[in-house]
Amino acid sequence: MAETRLLPVPDGLAGQRLDVAISRMLGFSRTVAADLVDDGHVSVDGRVQKGGVKLRGGEWLEIELPEPETAAVMPEPVDGLTVLYDDDDVVAVDKPVGVAAHPSPGWTGPTVVQGLLAMGYRVSTSGAAERQGIVHRLDVGTTGVMVVAKSERAYTLLKRAFKERTVDKRYSALVQGHPDPTSGTIDAPIGRHPGAEYKFAVIAGGRPSVTHYETVEAFRAATLLDIRLETGRTHQIRVHMAAVRHPCVGDLTYGADPELAKRLGLTRQWLHARQLSFEHPSTGQRLTIESPFPADLQQALSRLAAES
Repeated sequence: MAETRLLPVPDGLAGQRLDVAISRMLGFSRTVAADLVDDGHVSVDGRVQKGGVKLRGGEWLEIELPEPETAAVMPEPVDGLTVLYDDDDVVAVDKPVGVAAHPSPGWTGPTVVQGLLAMGYRVSTSGAAERQGIVHRLDVGTTGVMVVAKSERAYTLLKRAFKERTVDKRYSALVQGHPDPTSGTIDAPIGRHPGAEYKFAVIAGGRPSVTHYETVEAFRAATLLDIRLETGRTHQIRVHMAAVRHPCVGDLTYGADPELAKRLGLTRQWLHARQLSFEHPSTGQRLTIESPFPADLQQALSRLAAES
């Protein structure tokens, strides 16, 4: 099981960044400490904070430590995992549904890391052992573009790029109903759901989260949106759209209508990471990678068009 530690900040660490303090208090590397903060596993006096926040000394830190991995990540072929781009520094894949980014406690299914290793790709060994090369993630039920670092330099620079929000992340989402206004911004903090461990919610004291959306096409029962993420919280699009009462079609976890999903032949949320744009870690040139809609999502759109 994951372990939770409640620790006071020594006066000697007053003025230090949160991630630096965690590194010193627990003996972790800066990368591991920063990952814990970035993933929302650290709160200061009950509030989730950014890694760069400066501490005063005397605060209480609540730190959720993941279950330690006891074995190296082993290669495992992954059906449907395809490579969209590859060079000495990065490999971009089209992640299929039902595949996690990396191994984690409680997940026994396929992962991007294992699939790439099985295909013979080298990935960066920076960061936690089970997250080799992983600089960002997609939900198991979300498809689309993921970039994985192959070189250590690429890992460091891409992690920084995601943290500093210089990566342009574009998604397509089919949501229930018709958002009003038809384009806009949802700026609402996200944290762990108070009543369900596996869910997230818009809550006071959560991490700042910003989602921009634009209507692409309106159908009778749903609307296709183009979404740009300014931040990258777990389940961010799903939580934000549910919060404004337009959950992603098929997303039963966040209140979507099961009958509509059944009618459209969906067994997961209609959400796709369509495009990723970032500065290449070696050349500095802007690299844009795109993924087409998979068959199940395209089928749902076709059925909606036929109904309209």
